[in-house]
Amino acid sequence: MPLSHAEMPFLDHLDELRSRLIKSLIALTVACILGLFAVAELNVLDILQRPIRGLIPMESLVFTSPTTPVFITLKLGFIVGLVLAFPFLAWQGWAFLSPALYENERKFAVPAIAVGTLLFLAGIALAYFFVLPFGLKILLSFYQGDLTALITVDEYLRFATMLILAFGLVFEVPVLLVFLSMVGIVTAEGLAKYRRHAVVAMACLSAFLTPADPFTMVAMMFPLMVLYEGSIIAVKVIGKRRQARLAAESEGSPA
Repeated sequence: MPLSHAEMPFLDHLDELRSRLIKSLIALTVACILGLFAVAELNVLDILQRPIRGLIPMESLVFTSPTTPVFITLKLGFIVGLVLAFPFLAWQGWAFLSPALYENERKFAVPAIAVGTLLFLAGIALAYFFVLPFGLKILLSFYQGDLTALITVDEYLRFATMLILAFGLVFEVPVLLVFLSMVGIVTAEGLAKYRRHAVVAMACLSAFLTPADPFTMVAMMFPLMVLYEGSIIAVKVIGKRRQARLAAESEGSPA
């Protein structure tokens, strides 16, 4: 019978971790190659520039180095590849950690990865279609009559991609909290008890990951609060099921 993670020697843990990391690296490399083709064929740069068009002179970004277009292409290829590889990377992470769960909890792997991917894409969509355009309007409205915006493409992409990916990643909070509840690290009661502390942490995280304007900070913090409350409900349901299962197992065990 195969050993569980709790029974595996430390070196076996390291071997499995190395195997998962190698598979993830190979998948990410293949996804980045596909990402480079997507950048060229789908004109990803044009898509990312749409939120700032109409807010800057000539509706065009600039660059100051002849190597900038090459580095921009590579950077966008990596970002697109990361998004494409996200489900596989999540599966590898789950496969490494899932032996710590009960057998009937491991069946949630596919739903958890599906929900995590949908939340990741939802965070990206919220940032691209709502937060980024309105945030740019607010930021570029300062000294509009006195200063002329001359924004380079690398500075804009650094700003836009960080904001978009940050929203995608913070939307994974429910999946993370549910997994931590499955391994017994957090409980619904604990999450509810420390709600105020969590709000402060979410405010700090939102201020760190977003530009220095109240709009984008609130735009990230509000969904985080909603997701946190939803996580409490999900963790409570999982906790009740686990308690019922443990009670049934204890009743069925011989005295």
